[in-house]
Amino acid sequence: MGGGGQLTEQGETGSKRAGCVYTWEEVQSHSSRTDQWLVIDRKVYNTTQWAKRHPGGFHVISHYAGQDATEAFTAFHPDLKFVQKFLKPLLIGELAATEPSQDRNKNAALVQDFHTLRVKAESKGLFQARPLFFCLHLGHIVLLEALAWLIIWVWGTNWILTFLCALLMTIAQAGWLQHDFGHLSVFKQSRWNHLLQKFAIGHLKGASANWWNHRHFQHHAKTNIFRKDPDVNMLNIFVIGATQPVEYGVKKIKHMPYHRQHQYFFLVGPPLLIPVYFQMQLMNSIISRHDWVVRSCLLCGTIKFKFLESHWFVWVTQMNHLPMDIDHEKHKDWLTMQLQATCNIEQSFFNDWFSGHLNFQIEHHLFPTMPRHNYHLVAPQVRALCAKYGITYQVKTMWQGLADVFRSLKTSGELWRDAYLHK
Repeated sequence: MGGGGQLTEQGETGSKRAGCVYTWEEVQSHSSRTDQWLVIDRKVYNTTQWAKRHPGGFHVISHYAGQDATEAFTAFHPDLKFVQKFLKPLLIGELAATEPSQDRNKNAALVQDFHTLRVKAESKGLFQARPLFFCLHLGHIVLLEALAWLIIWVWGTNWILTFLCALLMTIAQAGWLQHDFGHLSVFKQSRWNHLLQKFAIGHLKGASANWWNHRHFQHHAKTNIFRKDPDVNMLNIFVIGATQPVEYGVKKIKHMPYHRQHQYFFLVGPPLLIPVYFQMQLMNSIISRHDWVVRSCLLCGTIKFKFLESHWFVWVTQMNHLPMDIDHEKHKDWLTMQLQATCNIEQSFFNDWFSGHLNFQIEHHLFPTMPRHNYHLVAPQVRALCAKYGITYQVKTMWQGLADVFRSLKTSGELWRDAYLHK
């Protein structure tokens, strides 16, 4: 029999199922939609049924089926002891003693050094939020929202006043704050983060916290990986990266004139992402979940002019990821995967404010539960670790980051045209 037929002493005295030992090959064979195992700290768990009830969504667990999920599990959960109780009923065994702790020939030394970096960051209090920072941020959002409604109340509506109100609500940046709550980076207790996120994204943004989290956590779990990161699902409107354009070109797929995508991006990308594409996804989520509370919040959100915010959101989020490596699953360790898919924008007061501190996108992706006001404090240690292992740590100016969105689309379009015409 294989490793699955062996029992540890613990298994003989307790649950035989939980006492089994497995090889990586056996774990990797359980990676279908209806049969999902994963490994956390060498323990093997059957998550097939639990994935459907996972608060962070079904897909984010499914993306790690048959894989080591230790680093992702640690990154997403600020209170590991609390979530361990949900893992206990799912435990079916552990890796055989002869098996390495990391799967698919990952660099064990790099993984350990990154874990050590995280432990040091925790000991320095870098995962502790400053309440005043977020209170002031929430206060200025409510103030600008109230000012916008006051303008309408006193002077009524016309195109100029409507634009002014939309500008005030966009500048308020409620989206960045709900993002903080969604990552559980503000309060120690998750329920307060969830409550405030529902207020921020529901009342202030007119959207669903569940919809956003289930989508956004996938992006963090498998950044820039086709079929797993929804942010690189371009619905055949764009081809991105270096792999997809060639695949489309070789197969003679031409849903759009992709060699012109860097030009039509300005017409269908920034203007339409939030007011059209996100709204379609949101309505589908609300209807399928029968979420009546979110429906009422959506009524508040639909009266807001979302086109300004859509431009802002697209440029901020895409300049950190779109010009980077975008490919199929390569089974990289957490540090390598995030650094290949993410870059930073130089720090400045304006850049910090404009991007909601997501100019430190590398640190945000490595430590999603870290309060954003601490990203700059851990950045030197991350840069040093990358230098030690020869991993590129990219930092760009704001203008370079914005221009690279355009350049990357143009490059991908040219790759598609060459493959379409000559391969």
